[in-house]
Amino acid sequence: MLLLLLQRIFSLISLAFLALGGYLVWSWWQMREAVDATGFDDDPQPWRLWVGVALLAWSFLGRTPVLMLLGRKGDDHDRLKRSSGEKLQTPTGAVLDVASEGPAEAPALVFLHGWGLERGIWWEARQRLSRRFRVVTYDLAGLGKSKQPADGKYSIERFADDLRAVVEQQAPRKVVLVGHSIGGMTVMTYCRRHADTLGGQVAGIVLENTTPVDPTHTTVLGEALHATEPVLRFFSRLGVPLQPLSWLMNWQSYLSGQTHIAMRIGGFGTRPTRSQLEQVSRAATVNSPAVQSKGNLAMMNWSIERELKGVHIPALVFIGGQDIVTVPSAGENIAWSLPRARRHPVQDAGHLGPMELADEYNSAIEAFADEVFTQGAQWADARPVDLGAPDPKVTRLPLRRPGDEQPDRGPGSL
Repeated sequence: MLLLLLQRIFSLISLAFLALGGYLVWSWWQMREAVDATGFDDDPQPWRLWVGVALLAWSFLGRTPVLMLLGRKGDDHDRLKRSSGEKLQTPTGAVLDVASEGPAEAPALVFLHGWGLERGIWWEARQRLSRRFRVVTYDLAGLGKSKQPADGKYSIERFADDLRAVVEQQAPRKVVLVGHSIGGMTVMTYCRRHADTLGGQVAGIVLENTTPVDPTHTTVLGEALHATEPVLRFFSRLGVPLQPLSWLMNWQSYLSGQTHIAMRIGGFGTRPTRSQLEQVSRAATVNSPAVQSKGNLAMMNWSIERELKGVHIPALVFIGGQDIVTVPSAGENIAWSLPRARRHPVQDAGHLGPMELADEYNSAIEAFADEVFTQGAQWADARPVDLGAPDPKVTRLPLRRPGDEQPDRGPGSL
């Protein structure tokens, strides 16, 4: 919620720079025309021309220098290449773009990304965890390559029903659900709506930098942002009919680098790689403004705080120490409410901690998955092995009972 609000604010700043640059060039030209009419050769206030041209250039070419300044060099350029997926139509009417990799017979990890993003953010998780687990990622309805429901309606409950469809198709064996931000909200809602799968097919849940209530309550702005909720609702509703204008503003902000500045301030607690910063900025720009507005409204109509005590499966709760979108107290409340939760604070992580500090997040997820997938495991779970007929050449001793004398096996026997 706050991340998208920052994007809107910086889009307006970018638009203001563009307008100011255009005005300065126009005013210089008007003054030049007036001077020419009087016969003087002096250049009237040339700074207007140079500043105006500089602002116009920055408005369309600022992305590259901003990336160089705010991001660090990394070896993750491949994250910008989208992996292929398959289409899955869900009972809600959405058509999801789903990707899976890793051993087909292995237990699965299903990842849900945050709002305004797309499944490519799980690049590090896929690289590490798909060696041992079946890793399933998908674009939430209306984002990335997924299509929104035919009726265009959005709610966290519908996202949870979409998740059920993904689990049924992609994870027939044991599964751990991993949700970041609105993805975590969806996982918690899944636990409420599809409790019949908990402890059976769903072995555990992982909640990353998320909240148990309307996110306007749990930003760094506190109740000040929540107090403006009627205004936020009004502008979110405007985002649907004004989508063409919003899209133009978003692209202009992206080209100027203002979107990257917004993502750096709101999303990261450490300095991200340039590819990470580019990926989230591009996703926030490409994704439909109307869909993002509908998702914002869905989040403002949601809460699950009271139902968490009824979720009795293992849970791993990540808490970002530098998160200003869902402050640490939100994660603490979740961990306190879930009966079998384990806290995992990550002091330097911002809201996009699963990207910027992926090693710490993914190593903890791997250990958690190892633990929950083996809890209660029995040999009957494994496929039967045909040992063949007994070898007649092998002499088998009778089974001894307590108190029987030890048979004499000759010298040197143990």
